[in-house]
Amino acid sequence: MNHRPLRIQFVVTSLPVGGAETLLLNLVRGMDRHNFAPEVVCLKEPGELGQSMSQHVPVHSRLIGSKWDVGVVFRLQRLFKQRQADAVITVGAGDKMFWGRLGAKLAGVPVICSALHSTGWPDGVGRLNRLLTSITSGFIAVATPHAEYLVKKERFPAERVFMIPNGVDVDRFVPQPQQRPWLRRELGVPLDAPLVGIVAALREEKNHEQFVQAAAGVLQRFPNAHWVIVGDGPQRSKILMEIERTGHAERFHLLGSRQDTPQVLAGLDVFCLTSRNEANPVSILEALACGIPVVSPDVGSISQTVQPGRTGILTKPLDAGDTCQAICQLLQDPEASRQLGVNGRQMVSASWSLQAMIEGYQHLIQRLYNQQARRCGRPEWTCRSQPHTISKLLQA
Repeated sequence: MNHRPLRIQFVVTSLPVGGAETLLLNLVRGMDRHNFAPEVVCLKEPGELGQSMSQHVPVHSRLIGSKWDVGVVFRLQRLFKQRQADAVITVGAGDKMFWGRLGAKLAGVPVICSALHSTGWPDGVGRLNRLLTSITSGFIAVATPHAEYLVKKERFPAERVFMIPNGVDVDRFVPQPQQRPWLRRELGVPLDAPLVGIVAALREEKNHEQFVQAAAGVLQRFPNAHWVIVGDGPQRSKILMEIERTGHAERFHLLGSRQDTPQVLAGLDVFCLTSRNEANPVSILEALACGIPVVSPDVGSISQTVQPGRTGILTKPLDAGDTCQAICQLLQDPEASRQLGVNGRQMVSASWSLQAMIEGYQHLIQRLYNQQARRCGRPEWTCRSQPHTISKLLQA
């Protein structure tokens, strides 16, 4: 039996501050270093999270010059061989999914996987990426409905689709009542002001304009409410224009990227998403772990975590009026909202923890590596100390 650590290369385009990127940072930071040796490959520049990532694992970057720089496949092949990769996992669709898998195949990497974090644009799987299905060991979904989507809509073989739930650090994201007055002082608003927040990269698919439109409606009933937007991105100027149109610009607080997201979330009354498409957003799990009820559109796998009457309110997608009504419902009944938050914390702690996600990846990599080893007549690999088996989290 082989006992050395399995060497894993995670391939991304870059590492901006975003849900999938933060998820990857938490994953590689928490992996068992006695048995797994993760590294990260950025096709482009490392991005804002690059420095944080490099404090925990080796980060390789700037391997691609342009979208059609075919030389990237040979650079990846060379890198994977030099690092003696046992597994390559591409994160997200697009260029990294194509070039990463092709480079891994040319390098003879035993395990080649693609982890996907959304449904549809910008994480849709195009024709070129489907051409590499036969060389792919597994496709990783983040929730059961997401796995079903990958089989039915993306047409991946069911026996090669695995579900590993997203997970958050429930020791870092915790209810903190003391953050309520802190956040209001930080924003310079009255201590009794209702606060509604969104944490999402300022990208088109996150649909912040709907958040702003819903806020304008809520302000007619709760004129002392304030609105917190955490995140940065290319849509910032467009969102600012939408805020100006409301006539209540002083009620909105764009905080940019923050390192103290757990504290900001814990200071809110309601967390809200207005995305056009999602799979299993990490920000929802983080908010619920902090005991904050959630309003979100019923897209992707969100209904797995935002459960009406239990953890929050599901709304009609792309409907600002419905979002407005749901937020008002929670603000006008603080006790019911508090109980939704309590329920959310309990649910995330039980089913969506960071440790469960880490163990899910480790178990899957070991399983796929040994399947390939048996096919090739090579020694199988075993952990130095066998981790807790969570095969129930891995479903075809």
